[in-house]
Amino acid sequence: MYFTLSASRLMKASEVRKLCKEMRDNPVLLLSVEFEAKKRYFASKEKAAS
Repeated sequence: MYFTLSASRLMKASEVRKLCKEMRDNPVLLLSVEFEAKKRYFASKEKAAS
């Protein structure tokens, strides 16, 4: 599986590597982050359509 990491601020390379390692080691964390991102995306899309 391939995932794209998006950041709301600039991060150091060491921070990105650490975050990616945490995500690889803990698939439950990855799923929860993905679910939250999808929920926010669809909520904003719904709001824009109204």
